[in-house]
Amino acid sequence: MRILLVNKYFYRKGGAETYFFALAEGLRALGHEVAFFSMQHPNNESSYWSKYFVSEKDYVGDISAFKKVQEASTLIYSFEARRKFEALLEEFKPDVIHMNNVHRQLTLSILDAPYLKKHHVPVVYTAHDYILVCPAYTMVNGRGEVCDACLDRRFMHATKNVCVKGSRAKSLLASVEAEFLKYHHSYDKIDAIIAPSEFMKSKLDEGGYAGRTITMQNFLTDSQMAMGARVANTHKFDDAQAGVRPYVLFFGRLSQEKGILTLVKAFLQAAGLERYADSDAAAGHEGFLPDTWDLHIVGDGPEREAIEQLIASAGPQAVSRIHLLGYKNGEDLQREVGNARFSVLSSEWRENMPYSGLESLAAQTPIIGARIGGIPELVEEDKTGFTFESGNISDLKDGLLKAAAVDEDIYGTMQRRCIEYVTLRCGQQAYAEQLVDRYAKLLNSGKNGN
Repeated sequence: MRILLVNKYFYRKGGAETYFFALAEGLRALGHEVAFFSMQHPNNESSYWSKYFVSEKDYVGDISAFKKVQEASTLIYSFEARRKFEALLEEFKPDVIHMNNVHRQLTLSILDAPYLKKHHVPVVYTAHDYILVCPAYTMVNGRGEVCDACLDRRFMHATKNVCVKGSRAKSLLASVEAEFLKYHHSYDKIDAIIAPSEFMKSKLDEGGYAGRTITMQNFLTDSQMAMGARVANTHKFDDAQAGVRPYVLFFGRLSQEKGILTLVKAFLQAAGLERYADSDAAAGHEGFLPDTWDLHIVGDGPEREAIEQLIASAGPQAVSRIHLLGYKNGEDLQREVGNARFSVLSSEWRENMPYSGLESLAAQTPIIGARIGGIPELVEEDKTGFTFESGNISDLKDGLLKAAAVDEDIYGTMQRRCIEYVTLRCGQQAYAEQLVDRYAKLLNSGKNGN
């Protein structure tokens, strides 16, 4: 087949791009021809198809940058993208179009390309976030609350609740975009929607997409699986006896929706380091983490300063046991993951199917995960980790204590469960083969491959 992959970023920016490039690799390994449509950017990887990429757009800056209505409208509909997509279609003549993140920089205008009116080309869309049912992407409102308001497809809720970056103007633009796409029937041109978690599928179905959604859990590349096996540490208890300090690990963006402050507060409580911890219990160290256990935090983001202040206010022991390690990637990051006793997914938004969780399991590091979004589908209680109520400091504290109490035999069993999970569910070739089968069904039926 000739498969056209579409994503607004053509460099490894985040989870969607990890999926995008890995999908191309998997499809090519099966003998399929792959072309790309994306946006120009200095960090882009090289591609023959970059001659068709749209000009770079940045909608992250202040809303004052939108000095004209015409400039703001390109966020919703891009004639440039439609024109360049048409030229690419005429040259490549794809059998299937597979879209990923396209909103704002590329827009759904590409599906109005005249070529697609003459030739029915099945369109598949992988939902990496909740943009189809939430103008703010996250299903979290402006007050930081998990929110279902826009499932009724009245998207002006996002303006009323100031859901986008605390800005009423940006929230209005996002609401107008969602309303335009609804009335323009843009999503009706998508034949199949891939949800990487059962939870996301349920929300998309509730939001009006039932009948077109398919659950296909995110996968790991063969190289990611190999790296996970290479960094996996099956001697963590021996290391601890030799004086290496056990630690729990957070790695990701240091932002409010990731629950990083909740994690730091829970660790302080679990370690008996918070100033308002019960003084009698603290004196005896009963019910607290062993004083050899640390918290490692890998990543950067807007909450870093608040984390530093919180640690400093808890005193010198907290400073010595909570380590802000900054940004890491590649094998440096994976070694940090492989040597952790547990990793923590503390999200306070409906995280879909986070790659950080899959990478942790591949490195045979069990997870302490929030019961929200797709995370409970990764964390099988007492098998691949433990779960806690999202946003609940006390419940997360109890999860940390439970993790520290796991003995060597049980931990070894959990490590085996972790590798079994990713081996059975997250293989690259198996995913690509299943996806190609979906493509073929869409081609054969002409419409709707469910």
